[in-house]
Amino acid sequence: MLKYDLMIHPEKELSAIQHTLKTVFGFESFRPNQESIIRSILCRRDVFAVMPTGGGKSLCYQLPAILMNGTAVVISPLISLMKDQVDAAMANGIPSAFMNSSMDAAEVSDVYRRLTYNKIRLLYIAPERFAMPHFIDKLKSASISFFAIDEAHCVSEWGHDFRPDYLGLSLIPQIFPDVPVAAFTATATRQVQEDIISRIGLRTPYVVRASFNRANLYYEVRAKSRVENQILEFLGTHRGESGIIYRTTRDAVMETANFLRSRDIIALPYHAGLPAEDRSRNQEAFNKDEAQVIVATIAFGMGIDKSNVRFVIHADLPRNIEGYYQETGRAGRDGEPAHCLLFFGRGDIPKVRYFINAMTDERERHIANEKLRQTVGFASHNVCRRKQLLGFFGEEYPDDNCGGCDICSGSVEQVDITTDAQILMSAISRTGQRFGMGYIVDIVTGTDTSRIRKLGHHEIKTYGAGKDRDKKYWWSVGDELLAQGVLIQEGNPYPVLNITAKGTGILFGTEKITALKKEEKKTKPGRRHADAEHYDELLFEKLRALRKRIAEVQQVPPYIIFSDKTLHEICRQFPSTLSAMREIGGVGDAKLERYGEDFVMETLLYLAENPHISVPKSFAEAAADRNDEARPATGTQRKKKGETVEETYALLKGGMSLDDIAKLRGLTPSTVVSHVEHLLREGRDFDLDQVVAPAKRQKIEEFFLSAREYGLNPAVEHFNGTISYEEARITRAWLQSKNPV
Repeated sequence: MLKYDLMIHPEKELSAIQHTLKTVFGFESFRPNQESIIRSILCRRDVFAVMPTGGGKSLCYQLPAILMNGTAVVISPLISLMKDQVDAAMANGIPSAFMNSSMDAAEVSDVYRRLTYNKIRLLYIAPERFAMPHFIDKLKSASISFFAIDEAHCVSEWGHDFRPDYLGLSLIPQIFPDVPVAAFTATATRQVQEDIISRIGLRTPYVVRASFNRANLYYEVRAKSRVENQILEFLGTHRGESGIIYRTTRDAVMETANFLRSRDIIALPYHAGLPAEDRSRNQEAFNKDEAQVIVATIAFGMGIDKSNVRFVIHADLPRNIEGYYQETGRAGRDGEPAHCLLFFGRGDIPKVRYFINAMTDERERHIANEKLRQTVGFASHNVCRRKQLLGFFGEEYPDDNCGGCDICSGSVEQVDITTDAQILMSAISRTGQRFGMGYIVDIVTGTDTSRIRKLGHHEIKTYGAGKDRDKKYWWSVGDELLAQGVLIQEGNPYPVLNITAKGTGILFGTEKITALKKEEKKTKPGRRHADAEHYDELLFEKLRALRKRIAEVQQVPPYIIFSDKTLHEICRQFPSTLSAMREIGGVGDAKLERYGEDFVMETLLYLAENPHISVPKSFAEAAADRNDEARPATGTQRKKKGETVEETYALLKGGMSLDDIAKLRGLTPSTVVSHVEHLLREGRDFDLDQVVAPAKRQKIEEFFLSAREYGLNPAVEHFNGTISYEEARITRAWLQSKNPV
């Protein structure tokens, strides 16, 4: 049996992993590769894992952090991402903290103290911390279980988002030779993978290259024309859903955001030219579902852990496939269907080249031009989008039809393009295979330019042979010939077209060539996987509103309470008891305790208003189990929320404690606390001292007032576990009832 560094008896090692998965994270089974990565970390082996966004990589280091002795140090690139990750971990009951430049000396000192006394399971830090000798000394004196490096591609100059700060992470294996290191990234070619392993200094790591296929994402490319109106039309079919729109320039970001706001869509801008406080405020509003859309340059993204992004629009051509893949990967992190739409126009190519030409390093320009050609190929070739994307990362998609892109699910037909291919290749051949696509298209369409006349190419046989078609059509023919290997592009920075052996046969009439012709219409994404099955949309809206109310009280993004995927499952299964709620994916013990009763009650009220709804048998049986713990009233005994609050109020007036009320009424303490919060907001009179001891309440009040914010997690952390989450909730409600915010 494998020997893990666990805080449990060896005979229970393997069962502990499964038990933690269910009780902490609320899942019955692992996603692909998660379990093998976790076991490798527990065996104290280095790990390198390429996992797509939404593939569950955070669980790969959060779960072993719970089971191993000491603190897991997670290197994360952006401050905003750290806070969201800590909030999410704390929501699952995992003691966590972060340390970054936004904190004052007292806050940093408090984190160091908790680290010294082994009070933190997960510590999130920025990579530049490893340039600070004092920080290294503090880590040396603490008990460190392992290091997890997120966004590991940032260490590679071959990657699309190189960050010099990441180079300092090579110190980790040298300074901590006995501590395992796990590096994670969502985007890495084989070349980048080897570079990461070498630069960090991973020691014979367990290597995982998960599939890059995001089955829940629908990929579509549309011809670009009056793009802001096209975006507006798309948003009309995605009302109420969160999404990201990427633009190339800051000016375009502002113009699009202003345009959408003028059409009553709550859209906020994000780019590096905005003041830091504006960027932070806009990102927070998006995370909290207060803004439907964020319009951004590529400066926005790595700090986003928002799971319910339902669409990503690229209104301009991305600079490279890695960036496009990572940016689209921010959609559908919860595994639910999401739409990735790219508007492509050839007018975007010179704009990208402008940035490339500004590069001073010739090698960088060469790499950037090659990546641009790959991106143009993806957008212009009528070949399965998924197959193209996976092929870029060295993965072969096995099926002929993915069912999840515009090519595979749209209306296409096979057409013979042999004659037009011969016209194009004849022009290439007669000009000596020395020119690029734009020049050849000018010749074929009979364009009168000084360059063509100077070189005498207006006199060749194929000059004007295709003037009955526009340039857009001939570009599409050239793209198809490139996609099928009939032509190749060679040279840098301005590639020329060469005819391959396959092309020679077509040119001289010994072979034919066909192409898929795509109709330009708005195709609807297919729902391909089991998780995309029907759910009750009216109940979903009610639960989403409840989730937002709870999130506002706790000052966290709504997706941290429950993901859309969890809400969708509730809207399919209609859990009417806490034990039934426990069976919903994503509901661990901590979330069941804090939120379960509220969501069950909302579901019961909905069922009472809609008696025609048929509840699935397995969950109906759970609801009928009279021995179920903490059952809300059902059937004829079902009470409205206002009535159950009144019962709590009567018991409080009678001098009963919260624990006794919970036991007597068969409710969770969290539900009783929510009743108390409601009563305080209404200004109801009862003895608060019997609920929270006066001395303790005074300390909590002083903390909230000095901090000038009402976050529960900071309060509980500040008092090092000597106050409960419920005591902080009640005290905050008391303060807010006196000073509404």
